[in-house]
Amino acid sequence: MNKKIIIVAGDPNSINSEIIFKTWKNLSINIRKKIYLISDLELMKTQLKKLRLNIEFSKTENLNSPVRTNKLKIINTGIKFNDPFKINEKNRKKFIKNSLRLAHKLALNKNVSGIINCAIDKKLLPTKQTGVTEFLAKECNLKKDAEVMLIYNKKLAVSPVTTHINLRNVAKNINKIKIIQKVKTIDSYYKRLFKKKPKIGILGLNPHNAELRNNSEEKKIIIPCINKLKKKGINITGPLISDTLFINDHKKYDVIIGMYHDQVLAPFKTLFKFDAINITLGLKYLRVSPDHGTAVDLIKKNKANPLSLINCIKFLHHLKK
Repeated sequence: MNKKIIIVAGDPNSINSEIIFKTWKNLSINIRKKIYLISDLELMKTQLKKLRLNIEFSKTENLNSPVRTNKLKIINTGIKFNDPFKINEKNRKKFIKNSLRLAHKLALNKNVSGIINCAIDKKLLPTKQTGVTEFLAKECNLKKDAEVMLIYNKKLAVSPVTTHINLRNVAKNINKIKIIQKVKTIDSYYKRLFKKKPKIGILGLNPHNAELRNNSEEKKIIIPCINKLKKKGINITGPLISDTLFINDHKKYDVIIGMYHDQVLAPFKTLFKFDAINITLGLKYLRVSPDHGTAVDLIKKNKANPLSLINCIKFLHHLKK
């Protein structure tokens, strides 16, 4: 497949430049030809020079530049920086917003496998968007909660029904429509992307599923959803109990769906660490991202692990669509 891969450099105040460099050095020439980086040429050059690292860049305005070059093709966002290691919040916000909107526009091209965004500090996104998933969903004009966050490893994938919201708001943001819609999206995309009908396990919300008391979310919302989804031919089991599932029973499933972010991401990251990618399903294109943050404590230390970004690129490279 010769489809292009778009990488958004993400938050400039981060380990992203280092991760991009280390990833580039691990890629074959065939994969390098597909990649276009949305960033700022001078920013990347200066940050990498400070790290005593080096990549050859080729500046381009669009996705139509020649693919023969082994240089990293970079599309500028138009945002300039005085000090590439001390960037004020206002400029970081503009840089990220411009980068994501440009990536969205380019990703609508049929000759693009998808976009990868490197780590972003979520407080830099527009106020109403709590994460990149939600930001791109708005750009795609999707209905509320139509998008799905899937954290994927070859051995297991997990997905939260609610994403970047405070824990106190989780229960009131769980409903039958949302759960059914998200499970159906996961089932459909999993079959398309991985050519396999997934075995799905779904967790309850409360400790020990609130012993399935009549007034519990398990009895009122989750179990009726499971019954309805089973009738539609989806291979789903639950509600499962989260405090023991990840000891060993998670191996029975392809996908585990939780009710809130840390319910599934905390045990998943304990199991797989950086060996995972974040896939957004339900957009007009595929969006993936490394499963780690900006790691500001590691900036300029040359200790960042590129494995997750490498996995993102290889996922889009090998994708059969």
